[in-house]
Amino acid sequence: MKQTPFTKYHIANGAKMVEFAGYNMPIEFTGINDEHMTVRERAGVFDVSHMGEIWVTGPRAVELLQTITSNDVGALRDGKVQYTALLNERGGIVDDVLVYRFDAEKYLLVVNAANTDKDWGHIVEQGARFGLTPGAGLKNASDEWAQLAVQGPDAMKIVQKLAGEPVETMEYYTFKTMPVAGIDSAILSITGYTGSGGCEIYVPTAEADKLWAALWEAGRDAGLKNIGLGARDTLRLEACFTLYGNELDKHTTPIEAGLGWITKFIDGKAFHGRELMERQKTGALDRRLAAFEMSERAIPRHGYKIVDSAGAEIGVVTSGTMSPMHKKGIGMGYVRPESAKPDAEIFVVIRDKPAAARVIKGSFLKTRARIL
Repeated sequence: MKQTPFTKYHIANGAKMVEFAGYNMPIEFTGINDEHMTVRERAGVFDVSHMGEIWVTGPRAVELLQTITSNDVGALRDGKVQYTALLNERGGIVDDVLVYRFDAEKYLLVVNAANTDKDWGHIVEQGARFGLTPGAGLKNASDEWAQLAVQGPDAMKIVQKLAGEPVETMEYYTFKTMPVAGIDSAILSITGYTGSGGCEIYVPTAEADKLWAALWEAGRDAGLKNIGLGARDTLRLEACFTLYGNELDKHTTPIEAGLGWITKFIDGKAFHGRELMERQKTGALDRRLAAFEMSERAIPRHGYKIVDSAGAEIGVVTSGTMSPMHKKGIGMGYVRPESAKPDAEIFVVIRDKPAAARVIKGSFLKTRARIL
C-alpha cells in the first residue's frame, strides 16, 4: 500500500486509516460530523496527494485535448482551470478531470487517484494519433507532486500568510505558480470539492514536510483541523459534486450525468461520443441524474432502488448520507427523465419499505458558484 508524504502525520494525529485507491489514507480524525462542520464554518485541510498529475504539452496538445475531453479547452486562458470529462470512444466517462492551462502548449491534467493508471494509458493511446508520446509531449508526474486542499470560509486567510502574492481575491477556477511557505515552485489553485471555498496547494514531493509545518503554524489560532475522506464525501454530496465510481463511469455520458454544461458542441470539436450526446441533448435520454432529499427520517445509501408511487422501479441511488448540515437524508441517483424534474416525488426502498423523497434543483447549499 502506498503512502503519501503526509501519512506519518495522519497516524501521529490519531487518524483512522483505510486503504483507498491503493494508498493508506485517513478516513476520519475527530469524527465525520465534526470535521464536516469545521469545513463549513472555519477551515480544514485534506491530504489529496494521491491525486494524479499528467502533463500534455506541445503544438498539438490542444488537438488531443479537444478530442478526448468534453469541454472546450480552446476557451482557456493562461492561469485558468477547467472542469471536464475525459471520454472513451463511445462518449462514456473515463474520468472527470481538471485541466490547467500554463500556456498555449502546456497543460496539466489532475485526475482521480483510482483512475491515474487507466487515464494515463488512455491518454497515451489517444496521444499517439497526434504524435504525442511518453517523454515527447506526455508525462505522468503523479509521484513528483504532493497536494493539500485547504477548504472552508477561513481557508484563504490562513493560506495568505504563506503565499508570496495576494490570493484572497483570486477568481474561482484560476491558479498561479508562486512561492508558498518559501517553496518557489508551488502551484496554488482555487477549485475545491466541498462547496465552502478554499484552495489547493501543489508542491514537489521533496518539499511536502516544509509545506505541512508552515500551514499548521499559520492555522494554529484559526481552528484549522485535519479532515478525512469521510467528511470529504459528505461535503461533496451536500454540494452535489459527482464522484467517479458512483455517479460517473465508462458507461455514462456527461449528458446523462447532468454535465451538459461542460459538454461543448462547438464547430470543429469532434470529441468522442459527440453524435450520441447531441441526440441525448435533444431529449433522447433513458435516465438522468437527480439530487433528492428525504421527506421522512431515513438515510439513502448507494445501490438502493428508487421507485415511483406505484412501486415500479425507476432508478437507483448512487450516493446517499445523512446531511450533517441539514440533519436529513440526502442523495443522488439515476432515474427516468420524467422523474428527475424539480419537486418530483420519488421513493427510496430502504429495508424493503419505500420512503418518500423530493427531487431538488441545484445543490443542498444555499449558494454555489458556477464552474466555467
